[in-house]
Amino acid sequence: MVDEGVERALTAALEAHEGQTRRGSAEPYVAHPLHVALLLARQGAGPLVLQAGLLHDVVEDCAGWTLERVEGEFGLRVASIVAELTEDKTRTWRERKEQQVEIVPSLSEEAVLIKACDKLHNLSTLGASLERAHDPAEVWALFHGGREATIDTSGRLVEALVRRLGEESDLSGALRAAMETVACA
Repeated sequence: MVDEGVERALTAALEAHEGQTRRGSAEPYVAHPLHVALLLARQGAGPLVLQAGLLHDVVEDCAGWTLERVEGEFGLRVASIVAELTEDKTRTWRERKEQQVEIVPSLSEEAVLIKACDKLHNLSTLGASLERAHDPAEVWALFHGGREATIDTSGRLVEALVRRLGEESDLSGALRAAMETVACA
């Protein structure tokens, strides 16, 4: 039996991300929050964390979604977690990525878990794209930071997350493996 709040968050994510696609792909964007939620479920996350995982990108990427709307529809705790994960799109790409690394020590445990699953899915899909590409430079051209800056900021974010998750965490191992695949592609 699926939690009613999780079902509502799933419906909201499907509607909010309708028509969006993943960078450089025809894949519907909503596949990303769905994968994040699956990874969270495998980690034993509860309903509020699953809701926040499904909604983690709506405020920054979807018209009509604000933290106030998330709070009104899903409650203060879900909105607070989403707020921790929402990037300020008025800042440059580099500033946003640096801030992601800097805030990891102060994130709630729930936000750390979502951020780790988010990063794992993003790195996994990037790694797969790089492995399939005839010319990896074409894949890297889709990223604002290019290859070097993306690998640098992603690597530092992974290590910050590992420090919070613990070395023994299976999620830490998966993050490092995905990062290695991307860095070596």
